[in-house]
Formats: sequence, C-alpha cells, structure tokens
Amino acid sequence: MQFKTIIEPFRIKVVEPIKMTTREDRVRFLREAGLNVFLLKSEDVLIDLLTDSGTTAMSAEQWSAMMRGDESYAGAPSYYRFHESIYKLTGFKEIIPTHQGRAAERILFQSVCKPGQVVISNMFFDTTRANAETSGLVTVDIPCKEYYSPMVPAPFKGNIDLEKLEELLRLRAHLGEIGLVLMTITNNSGGGQPVSMGNLRAAGDLCRRYKVNYVIDACRFAENAKFIKLREQGYAGKSSRDIAKEIFSLCDAISVSAKKDGMGNIGGFLAMHNQEWAQACRNNLILTEGFVTYGGLAGRDLEAIAVGINEAVDDDYLTYRLQCVNYVGQGLLAQGWSIVNPPGGHAIYLDAKAMLPHISVDKYPAQVLTSALYEFAGIRGVEIGSVMLGREMSDGHEQPHSQELVRLAIPRRVYTQAHMDYLLEATAEFKKTLPQLRGVRFTYKPKVLRHFTARFEWC
Repeated sequence: MQFKTIIEPFRIKVVEPIKMTTREDRVRFLREAGLNVFLLKSEDVLIDLLTDSGTTAMSAEQWSAMMRGDESYAGAPSYYRFHESIYKLTGFKEIIPTHQGRAAERILFQSVCKPGQVVISNMFFDTTRANAETSGLVTVDIPCKEYYSPMVPAPFKGNIDLEKLEELLRLRAHLGEIGLVLMTITNNSGGGQPVSMGNLRAAGDLCRRYKVNYVIDACRFAENAKFIKLREQGYAGKSSRDIAKEIFSLCDAISVSAKKDGMGNIGGFLAMHNQEWAQACRNNLILTEGFVTYGGLAGRDLEAIAVGINEAVDDDYLTYRLQCVNYVGQGLLAQGWSIVNPPGGHAIYLDAKAMLPHISVDKYPAQVLTSALYEFAGIRGVEIGSVMLGREMSDGHEQPHSQELVRLAIPRRVYTQAHMDYLLEATAEFKKTLPQLRGVRFTYKPKVLRHFTARFEWC
C-alpha cells in the first residue's frame, strides 16, 4: 500500500541546532556578503540548499567504519577496503583516490588529453569546465533538444544530442582533435536530469566507432540508475545497483566526486581499465594530492566512502530520495513556479528568467532570485545562469547563458519533510513579492569561477 506521507528510511541519532534569524538580520548579512550567498556564514542560513556536495549526513555504519581508519602514508588497509568496495560496484581495477571530484577532473584532463583538443559533453558543470579549459582544452556542450524547454516534461532531459555528437566525431575525430567525450550523470547544469541507458550506450558506440575515449562523470550515478529503473523500458525489475554496474560497463573510465552519491563529506576518485592512463594519472596525483593509496584523503574518509557508495544504491533510500525532491517540485508547480520539469534527482531548478520577466539578462535574474529568497526566508540556493556560466568576451562584452536557473539542492539525509513543508510555505509567500524585485550588477568580478567570490549591489 502506498501512502502520501514520505517517511525518511532512517532514524535520527544526532541533531544540530538551527539558528533562527529575522528578515532584518538577513538583509544585513546579505549586504555584508555583497549579495553573494556563497559568502554568508552557514550559521546564518535556516535551510541550506546551496549544494548537495559534501553535505550528506553520514550513517551509523559509516561512523563505525571511520574508527578503523588507518592513517599510514602508504599502503594503509583503509585504501584496500576502499578499492575493493569500488571495484565490486564498478568493475574497474585501476582506482585512484583524490581529495574531491575537481581534483579527479584536473588529473584526468591533464593526463589523458592534449592542449587544444576538444572535450564534448551533454553539459559541463562549472568546475569541470574550468578544469578542462585551464588545461588548455576546448569545451563543447551538446544537450538534447528537450533541455531547451524547461517546463515541458521529458523522462531523460539530461541526454546528449546524438546527432550533433556523431557530426562532431565524424568531422574532427580522424584529425585527433577530440580529447574525449564526457557524459555527466545526472546532468547537473541541465537541471539534475537523468541520462537514459539507451543514450549512454549509443554515445559509447559512437565513441568506439570513431576511436574516441569515452568517460562518465558519475557523481550522481545512483540517482541516475534509479531514474532508469523507474522510466526506461526493460529496467523495472532490476536493482539500482545492477543498473549502475551496467552503466559503468559502457565507458573507458569514470570520474567521481564521492561527496554526492559516494555519501561522503569529502573525497573523490578516478577509475579506469587502461593501465597506461592509470600510471599517468598516478604520477600527476603525486604532484598535488599525495601518495597513490590516499590521494589527499585521511584513512577515515576512505572508510566512509567504502561504506557510503554501497548505501547510495539501496533502492529504499533512492525511493525516498527521489520522492522527497519530487514532493518539493510538485509543490512549487502547484504554486505556479516555472521549474525544470520533471524535478531532478538531487535538486529543484527554478526558472528565474520566466519568473522575473521584468529583469533583463544583463541584470542577472537568477542571482536576483537567489539573493532575494535568502533575504525573505533564510533559504540558500545557488545561481546557475549567466553569473556562473556566462562568458566575458575579449571585447569586454558578456555572452549570457541560455538559462537563468536557481538550484535548490537538497542534502542527503539531512532535512525532514517538515523542512520541505517550510520551504513550500515560504516560496508561496515569496512568489507574491517577485514583481518588486530589481536587478543586480557586479562590484567585483573574478576572471575564473566568478560566482564563488563575486560581489554585487542592487541596481
């Protein structure tokens, strides 16, 4: 029997107090932070939906495993338990720990690709793009056509455009111009949307035909696997774990931030079959991360990931996880919000361009909505629009991004349904204030990854 109430498939042993603030407090806090929610103190946030990365509440099994953490510099048993756990799930023998996902991305790009080559993706996230471009690579996004219609539901809006992919490979692969194809699951910049098994397989087939390396950015592999189970024909009877294994069998390597579906507070890894790649990556790893059996992590973090990555593919947990996000998404749709629809696996994406038609793109509507939502209700989201993904051209003009989104990323196992009900009550009232909002302008604009430290003022 299915009931409407979502119950968390866990009990709470430890609690952390939330500091209550007034709107007057938050106006001051935000002004001092230059209207950039990244620069707020976390204690001044009521519900923190800035990111789901590294914000997971770890389980009793993880905390227990952490007590076994061995901090030997080389060859610690914690590494071998970490390796065994990931090998059994992914099938990759060459497993390289890193301190987090962006370290894995940098090492991969610098070890496998050559400066000047093109890297193609269904959609790069901010740090992935920055690491590729800082390594001298050219990034190309080719999301599927459904991506460009945020409110129109489609089951796999994270897919890559296979026609465009084949065209690029046909024109450029034989010239050695393609470094690799990177499929991001789920597609974070594209609204946390899943990629179908059919799309993943077809992209892999194209890469093999044109002899191009095929890599999966598997930060949210478990959520993507659950969506395949729920939405793709032929997978309803399979476990999310088995679906994840099938995903991993399609590619040459994976890059993972274990701060997402690894269920850790820190950490990441590369995993691959190619021993030459692995040797090059390990040599690169030692330069900046540490020895190959710890990769910048403490032994206790390796232990937490070894347990957490298996908890992430538990179907009861994933049912709760996706239902929780969908509950918020359906509530926002009922209130009249424009969102990326259907809701993704880890976050809701508000369409600021649709909700703030009176604010032009050069006044950064998604940044406006992010800042104003914090002021109004103490809820911290993150801008995914022209501040994060826009480009400054050589002539000083801005090339805006095609979407102006605000991501509300829900940490794993942290908030209860009561917190989500507060979120929905607040957004219903906040929506009434939208016509009064005005744009923002930069007062400080960094050259790289500017959204992290930029500062703004109201226009």
